[in-house]
Formats: sequence, C-alpha cells, structure tokens
Amino acid sequence: MRKISAKEISSAVSALSMDANFTLRKDILEALKKAYSSERPGKAKKVLGILVENAAIAKCSKTAICQDTGMAEVFIDIGQQAAVTGGGLAEAVNEGIRRGYGKGYLRKSVVSDPLLRKNTGDNSPAVIHTRIVPGGRIKITVMPKGFGSENKTLIKMFNPTQGAGDIERFIVEAVRKAGADACPPYIIGVGIGGTIDKACILAKEALLRPLGRRNAKTHIARLERESKKRVNALKIGPMGFGGKATCLGVNIEEYPTHIAGLPVCVSISCHATRSATKTI
Repeated sequence: MRKISAKEISSAVSALSMDANFTLRKDILEALKKAYSSERPGKAKKVLGILVENAAIAKCSKTAICQDTGMAEVFIDIGQQAAVTGGGLAEAVNEGIRRGYGKGYLRKSVVSDPLLRKNTGDNSPAVIHTRIVPGGRIKITVMPKGFGSENKTLIKMFNPTQGAGDIERFIVEAVRKAGADACPPYIIGVGIGGTIDKACILAKEALLRPLGRRNAKTHIARLERESKKRVNALKIGPMGFGGKATCLGVNIEEYPTHIAGLPVCVSISCHATRSATKTI
C-alpha cells in the first residue's frame, strides 16, 4: 500500500486551482489561434485576437483568465493500492481550494446554502468526483466551472427509439438557446447513456478531453464532427459577433444504459474552459 499524505493532496489542489485559472489549456489556445487564422477580417477576428492576447497576459501576469473563477470541480482517480494518510480526502481537497483561491486572489463565488445564498468566503466546498482505478497513485484534475456557461446546461431523457440525428438536433438547439450569453466560441461536452446523473458527469469528463481527439467509436466520432459543423453553421460566433467559430469542438462520452431510456446531457463551456492535472 502506497501512502499519500492529505497535506500533499492539499498542496497539489492549491497549485492546480491557480494553474487552471491562470493558464489556458494548450489545446484550447491552439484552437483559438487556428480560428483566428481562418476567420475573415472583421469583428469576429478581432475578438478572437483579443481572447488569444488575454490568455497570454493572464499566463504572464499570473492573473485569472476570466473574472468568474468558477466553482471548482475536482476529478480524482484513486489507485486502489493508495492510502490517504493524515486526514480525509474531501477535507484535503477543500483545504487546497481554500488555499489556492486565497493565494491566487481568485474570486470567491460559492454560497453555503443554495437558497440562503451566504458566501463561504473561500470558494469551498468543491464538487468532487472520485473513481477507483488500478495502481498506487492519485490523479487530480481541477476544473473551475464558470456559471455563465454552467447555467446553459441542458438535459433530456430521450425515447430509446430515438437516434443520433435527434441528439445532434438537441446539441444544436442547446447552443442556439445559449446564444452569445456563455461567451463563445464554446467547447461542448456531451454525455450519453447511464442514468441522468451519469450522463451529466460524462458531459463534464468530455470537456476534459483534448480538442481534436475524437471518440474511439466511429459512430460517436461522426456525431461529434457533424454536431460541430451544424453548431458553427449557426454563426453566433465569438462573443456573438458572427463568423465561423461558434464552437471550437464537440466532445462526446457514452456509457451503457437501460433498455427503456436514453439520457443525454449537454454541458456548454466558454472559450476559457479551464483545467489542470497532476498525478502524485
């Protein structure tokens, strides 16, 4: 059994929460640059240039890419031969969030009760997803999820006789409803299958997959490509100024489901889709 201290987990989460907020993922930055290069001169191209410049300034100055530094979602793969010592896992993660958001001067946006709305003052607690995997290490991914985009999430229980075409139309309609409100160009994560809660987790996991890496299943990869094509045909464009790039990518994850159902979740994420990962 490999022992990993709670203090080490807190330190990793603290650093990851700052890194994710300060440094735009390489795949997303490259996609923004590619969109800029292919866009015609005009407002949309100018906006894309500003987004690229903003990412560079944030990285250099160690300031947040976006003023909404999100509610922290933390994905943890725990090796079945690893043991957390010196404290509980959840508390270690939340201590890391408190420390990182304080040290990084990141906006605290979490309220302790969804109805009473009192701010916790430190952006904790995080939303923690854990999974047991082989091995003796712990992989931690921090994804700060802004709520301008989180508010545009759509879920639906499809009839099991419906198919890819219906899901594609649902994805496009989700983006149409979002319009420019969630700061496009978007990254769109889609979860299909399982139960409705599993579909929502799959959609978030899809956002973590690098852009350009297609689903291994041919029919799902086809749905990713076709959905992206139709979303960009909406011509909402960067920040709503029209143009070619309404979304930078559509990533879909799927899971077995019940014979009587077809759950689907569409998680829209803004141009500043942020995450950082470390294995300890």
